[in-house]
Amino acid sequence: MNTTQEQTLGRPEADAAPYWSREQWQELAASMLRTAQRYASPRHGRITYPGAEGGYGHAVDGLEGFARTFLVAGFLVAGNRGEDPEGFLDWFAEGVAAGTDPDADPQERWVRLDEHDQAKVEAASLALVLDLTRPWLWDRLDAVVQRRVVEYLSPVVGDETYPRNNWLWFRVVVQTFLRSVGGPWSADDIRSDLARHDSYVQADGWLTDGTERAYDHYVGWALHLYPTLWARMSGAEDLAADRVERDRAALDRFLADALALVGGDGSPLIQGRSLIYRFAAAAPYWVGAIAEVPSHPLGQLRAAANAVVAHFTDRGIPGEGFLTMGWHDEWRELAQSYSGPSSPYWATKGLVGLLLPADHPVWSAPRVALPVEQGVARYVAAPAWAISGTADDGIVRIANHGSDHASLSADTGDSPLYARLGYSTATFPLLDAESWVAPLDQAVVLVDAAGRRTHRAGMAVLAPPAAVTDPEGSDVVTAASRADAHWITPAEQQVRHGSGVAGEVAPAGELTTVSVLRGAWEVRLVHVAAPAPEALALELGGWPLAGNAGEAAEEAVVAVTSGPAGPADEDGPGASAPAVALASGGRTAELHALDAGWDGARVERRRDASPLGAEAAVGVLTAAPAEGWHAAAIALTGTGADGAVTPGEPPRLTLTDSHARIAWADGVVTTVTLPTIPAAGGQRRSDA
Repeated sequence: MNTTQEQTLGRPEADAAPYWSREQWQELAASMLRTAQRYASPRHGRITYPGAEGGYGHAVDGLEGFARTFLVAGFLVAGNRGEDPEGFLDWFAEGVAAGTDPDADPQERWVRLDEHDQAKVEAASLALVLDLTRPWLWDRLDAVVQRRVVEYLSPVVGDETYPRNNWLWFRVVVQTFLRSVGGPWSADDIRSDLARHDSYVQADGWLTDGTERAYDHYVGWALHLYPTLWARMSGAEDLAADRVERDRAALDRFLADALALVGGDGSPLIQGRSLIYRFAAAAPYWVGAIAEVPSHPLGQLRAAANAVVAHFTDRGIPGEGFLTMGWHDEWRELAQSYSGPSSPYWATKGLVGLLLPADHPVWSAPRVALPVEQGVARYVAAPAWAISGTADDGIVRIANHGSDHASLSADTGDSPLYARLGYSTATFPLLDAESWVAPLDQAVVLVDAAGRRTHRAGMAVLAPPAAVTDPEGSDVVTAASRADAHWITPAEQQVRHGSGVAGEVAPAGELTTVSVLRGAWEVRLVHVAAPAPEALALELGGWPLAGNAGEAAEEAVVAVTSGPAGPADEDGPGASAPAVALASGGRTAELHALDAGWDGARVERRRDASPLGAEAAVGVLTAAPAEGWHAAAIALTGTGADGAVTPGEPPRLTLTDSHARIAWADGVVTTVTLPTIPAAGGQRRSDA
């Protein structure tokens, strides 16, 4: 492969990864700006993209559209050192004048920061771009408009109502801009916000988005992006001086993990809220180049950003010229309750690399392969993720044992976006209403007579179990957690900002789960302790596949072997052990019982539960909730460049109370030390 080969803004050839020229990046940005102009109000104060009105109303939608599109104009013109042949900044300058004019038509005027909290988010984009383009926009605004901008942004000072999460950076950025233009600002506010940011810092450059265990794309596209861009603002030099090196080092370390989460087809990990921002997931790779991190080649950072953005442009995104609420296609259910038709335009953060001018070495750096192209087996300590990425099909999978958008010991429901046991770059967690109250895919649950399925949010992270593999060098990664499984009767009113459902909680038992990943396979070991009398079954759900026209619901069912396993041998249950194999859209998902305790298997089907297709299917294993260890093998594979990829034969297992011996199909053997189980009657959260 010619690693410097450049592709057009379409699907690349099968044997050549996308690696656009800077001109191609500019054209994507310019095309988005031209489209935005079609949906602007007459004086350009608002940009409102097509679609149903958002949860915060038409006025907020229009401000979001302006501010988030303004970002890409700022990146484009600042990176071109003021060159702006299509006059984008002049066009936006008219919008700034109209939006801040108190006497403007109501369809032009911006929602004020003291009128609606969402304006505080958008104010940061406005301030950031006004700073980035200072010589070509701000300095050319007349004094009256400049004064109105300062007045518009000033309510940020002393405002303590900002949510305790990534929003802190909106106040920091706005106040830093105000400081640089002689407006009001508070050193105490900025010190307080920076201290709050530091309180979210976790191991290896990771951060939580607030006080809960909310690990998601906000780590990269907010909590690392803003410190890097803020330090370069006109009013930040002395404020950021003692932080720059520390922030760069944290970003550098985070990128070692983040690069491993990009799929071979460019898909970002499909996990966490705000997925409608799509290629905003490219932002941290560009930020690494902007910050000049020392450990990652420019050609790899650019390749990762390019792959993520091309994943969507190759699939016709933006479709009809604008971004919709969805993934590959519009799917409104993917949005949060507050999202509107302009919300997806935080995707423009993925074009932040345009800040790097044409003579920056990133644009001449030869492409460096992504981690998944070599294969990945990696443990990430902060979210307790075990990562396995396979080069032959380009799929990255994680086993999740520490992210749930909740606090330790919380009595809440499992968010499908955060608390599932597995996520990948090729599958979507099911997001229909039932999946929020009854976990199915990538879940291990206890089921009662009413069909209620337990939740695991609030689980405790366990140390990754020790694994010895023969021969040495075979890529195996482990992770583990322990949950006080609980049933939830949901409250009538729910707030849907990413967390799981709230309601009345009843204890169901203790589930300890261990994941052992190698290639496409995960061996999942589950220990049941002290099951409640109401618990009638243990169930384990596999990877969800989705398709259209019956693909995932009927044609995809390759095989279902149900019923109790035959006589066990030294390596596990007999050949008739329950199993499910599914195939859809070039993906294959398999689920195999590995011990004789499983007594059945089935396929669950859901409609309108995934943005990847109208019909979804999940394999499920069932067992009596007997105390002790249960085990299953789970596989997810895709189609590689040379045709279909299959997971091969499932591994076989020998279990004792202290060890699991896994015999992989290729003859490699892994012995895993199992976690110690607390003695019966020990204090657990559910009976504390």
